[in-house]
Amino acid sequence: MSRMPTHALFADDKPLFYCFLGLIAWLPLPLASHRPWAWSLMQVAVLLLAIYWCLLWWRNRVSITETSKRAWPALLFLGAWLLYLTIYLVPMPYVLVTALSPMAAQIHAEMYITGKPYWASLSLDRHASWVFFLKSLSYAVLFFLALQLIRDKQRIRLLALVLVYSALFQAVYGSLMTLSGLEYGFFFEKYAYRGVATGTFVNRNHMANYLVLSLAMGIGLMIADLGAEKASSWRQWIRGWVQLLLSPKARLRIILAVLVIGLILTRSRMGNSAFFISMTLSALAALLLSRQLPRSLLILFVSFVVIDTFLLGAYFGVDRVVQRISTTSAATEARDEVNRYSFKLWQDYKIMGSGAGSYYVTFPHYRGHDIRGYYDYAHNDYAQIAGETGLLGLGLLGGFLLSSFWAAMRAQSVRGDPLMKGLSFAVIMSVVALIIHSTVDFSLQIPANAGTFMVILAMGWVALTVSRHRPHKRRKRRRRANSEHATDVEVAVSPQA
Repeated sequence: MSRMPTHALFADDKPLFYCFLGLIAWLPLPLASHRPWAWSLMQVAVLLLAIYWCLLWWRNRVSITETSKRAWPALLFLGAWLLYLTIYLVPMPYVLVTALSPMAAQIHAEMYITGKPYWASLSLDRHASWVFFLKSLSYAVLFFLALQLIRDKQRIRLLALVLVYSALFQAVYGSLMTLSGLEYGFFFEKYAYRGVATGTFVNRNHMANYLVLSLAMGIGLMIADLGAEKASSWRQWIRGWVQLLLSPKARLRIILAVLVIGLILTRSRMGNSAFFISMTLSALAALLLSRQLPRSLLILFVSFVVIDTFLLGAYFGVDRVVQRISTTSAATEARDEVNRYSFKLWQDYKIMGSGAGSYYVTFPHYRGHDIRGYYDYAHNDYAQIAGETGLLGLGLLGGFLLSSFWAAMRAQSVRGDPLMKGLSFAVIMSVVALIIHSTVDFSLQIPANAGTFMVILAMGWVALTVSRHRPHKRRKRRRRANSEHATDVEVAVSPQA
């Protein structure tokens, strides 16, 4: 009986890639990984994947990919962000804390019983900052692993399909729970958001954001498979559509329609708005950046507006979403007041912030009597990140996001490969949707959404780099350099006259 060699797992990174896909599919299942035990499992899994990759690298089974090398601006911002977060974890002389964050020094002094402390930290809650740092480190490793593992077209499609089918499960499960009246989440009966689809998430807005990210990847796959050729006759046009209906693209289109139904049933105002706004803006960007835009792409966008919005939306209650949007006002919405008080918080911690993860500690000191309830997160990612990490932290994250967004825009402009066109479209749409949704929600604080978004951002660099041939000028320059080197060698070995 033959025995598998002990080093079989280290032959290549294929087992690591499938473990990576399994983790991506797992993240939304246990309450969007938004519980201490759930995000701890995520961190342990990411750590094991990182160790696995390091062992492969040590055994010379893998090397740094061209995508990772091209993504150095994003990795630079991400590394600076992680180093910046460590500042909140290290105690420093009280005089230095006073110089960097006078308000934090004042609060530390008020909590000290006698006199002033000799040592203090910039964070008002070092434990929360430590938890935040570990999460951020996990997201950064996911980003790096995506750059390393997604290096060919087959793996790009597998990752996109994993995201699409993961969202399909959430949409079907959430819709069945809502329409049947069972109202179960992740193995327990829902205590909030009854009557709307939440899947295995707790908050419907977070599920809506996850569905939008996955819809973007699904639309990217549809764009990759659209034909660019034009029909010369009505007969050829009809034949093309019949082939489309019988192809796997029709199955993907049906899945995307189901995802839209799940999105509508969440009744999320900004989730639905972000989907259609981001899809429209991304289509305009594709129209401006692409040299040739297939007519089938325009038909695809029209089908989303006509079929998914008017037909499916009318049946599954998109009018109730529109009604929620139209009846929203400053008098009925508490998020405006929360954001206003969060802005006051930021004014006292403009440069360095109050400490990553410390919003729930600092916000009670700024909220007014008109705010009831407990807020551990601001309903605005920008306000929370600015309040916790200051302008420096917001700038580092903004640089990371914009560099990856630029890579996707660049890929949309210069790549001719249909798959890379579709992938860059998905990244652009995801970024625009999250930028819009983050103005009224805290999706970036949810591990399932944040981890998925980091992987999608890495796909912007993948779309720009993978399967791309060297430019003609660079090949010519290298050929000339090789020729000069060969000439020098011939001169060096030739006999002296």
